[in-house]
Amino acid sequence: MTQTIMAQTKRAGVLAVHSLDEYVLEVPSLEDAKKFYTDFGLRVVDEGQQVALYAMNNPHRYATLKKGLKKNLLCLKFGIYPEDLAAFNKHIDQLGIERIAPMDDSDTDSIWIASSDGFPVQIKAAEKSSPSSQPPRVFEPPCTGKGRAPASSKVEKVHPLFMSHVLIFTKDVETSLKFYAEVLGLRLSDSSGEEKLGIAFLHSPHGSDHHLLAFLGSEHYGFHHSSWTVESFDKVGLGMKQMNEAGHTYGWGVGRHVLGSNYFRYTRDPWGSYVEYSFDIDFVPHDHDWPATNHPPQDSFYLWGPDVPEEFGKNFETH
Repeated sequence: MTQTIMAQTKRAGVLAVHSLDEYVLEVPSLEDAKKFYTDFGLRVVDEGQQVALYAMNNPHRYATLKKGLKKNLLCLKFGIYPEDLAAFNKHIDQLGIERIAPMDDSDTDSIWIASSDGFPVQIKAAEKSSPSSQPPRVFEPPCTGKGRAPASSKVEKVHPLFMSHVLIFTKDVETSLKFYAEVLGLRLSDSSGEEKLGIAFLHSPHGSDHHLLAFLGSEHYGFHHSSWTVESFDKVGLGMKQMNEAGHTYGWGVGRHVLGSNYFRYTRDPWGSYVEYSFDIDFVPHDHDWPATNHPPQDSFYLWGPDVPEEFGKNFETH
């Protein structure tokens, strides 16, 4: 199933990243991080002096967490097809973008540049980790004269299938949109803002969810949340229960977004950012042109759900 979802689809004649391969985050306590993400349902692995995040039964590493004084977005890593590496090198040179020193030596055959906000971005040859088809959608069967809900005592722990997307704070949404479109080849799905864009969502032309990267305007850059796909609406609610019982009670949802259409539950981590259980997000095939639209603020956030927590859009990172 995972191999089918992650098939290596490619849009002919288009130079673009195919996946947000990994994010790298600094946090004050690796032990707190290990507990939080284990409670969330991920496979958490000690790798030397850092912690890595994997989905269960999925070999891809989606995140690396390092010890630091405070929460800090260190790096975003994007995957490209190996045959596109030479073309990307030429593309970066033609744009006049300076290379920066690698943040690590994990992959020498790659390109390191600074983002429009100033933090490191890696472009690396890698297998496609963004979905290439709509993920499984499991719904309750019709009633056949007996109860359909599973017994609470028999419910298994929720384990997300894969990471869908990341939302980051940016100093300027329009500048970030231009950078990631012109340099990395990502395409706008939807945005919102009247005089100035306040939020924007980007997908890969090689096939991805409605967004693999999103921006929210702030006074500086930072990490807002990572979103993880589950296969049913029930698992969004069960994930909320799972995190509440583990002591992680502050969050938002259950609800449904308008842009992306997915059902959600967010839980805040110990440092002010979030993880999201997401079900049934819109999907953009590699052979489809998504009709990008700028939406009024009242249509841009959520269709239904509880009121948004006061600090939901607060950027806890300072630079």
